Amino acid sequence: MKILIADDDPQILRALRITLTAKGYTVITAGDGKRAIAAAIDHSPDLYLLDLGMPNLDGIEVIHAIRGWSQAPILVVSGRAGSVDKVQALDAGADDYVTKPFSIDEFLARIRALARRGAIPAGRPDTGSVQGYDGGAPGQPREHEPTPILELGTVTVDFSARAVVDSAGGTDRHVRLTPTEWKVLELLARNAGRLVTRQTILTHIWGTEHAEDTGYLRLYLSQLRKKLEPDPSNPRFLITAPGMGYRLDVPSPGAR
Repeated sequence: MKILIADDDPQILRALRITLTAKGYTVITAGDGKRAIAAAIDHSPDLYLLDLGMPNLDGIEVIHAIRGWSQAPILVVSGRAGSVDKVQALDAGADDYVTKPFSIDEFLARIRALARRGAIPAGRPDTGSVQGYDGGAPGQPREHEPTPILELGTVTVDFSARAVVDSAGGTDRHVRLTPTEWKVLELLARNAGRLVTRQTILTHIWGTEHAEDTGYLRLYLSQLRKKLEPDPSNPRFLITAPGMGYRLDVPSPGAR
């Protein structure tokens, strides 16, 4: 697997190159944003590790550029620990975020989790078993393929076209979801009307290493509500079951 590392700190580049090469990865490095984009075009990496504070295009601009042609996983590796920076990076299209300094074991686990997710073909959800709690016996998932067109009030979600349009106010406005937001929404849609536990969502999307990282999940659900709900503070569709998980309530056909 080819990994592109973009960071303006030569010591970080060297340390990560040595570590990842020793683990059998092919590593490409870039010292600024422009070189990162050029390397991405030349080498078509399978996974990206990006710093945010780079010269000649910062990390957010690089994420936007990469997402113009690639859905390969992006892991932001940054010294910025603020929630605003994390939300901005995830909204731009990053799949995960790790703050410097970090544990090398956790870092490698995140790469493995992203590599597993990157193996799922674009636009097609993983069809592996996912257990949602709906009163059924454990180990008997009852998920189904999400309805191709989902109507959530004034918002229309087209899973086949990977498009979201909000027609509030009589004007169509295109809403962009990040790759991970699509995965969360698809999982909930395949279990529409039924509770999906936090551990199920975290394990399915982030891997078993993150089954207890509920902070990630709250962040993504908050972002999805801001994009899909008419009143994010009083959600109608993306419902929380406190201490348990989340449920997608789909309105009856024609309901607005």
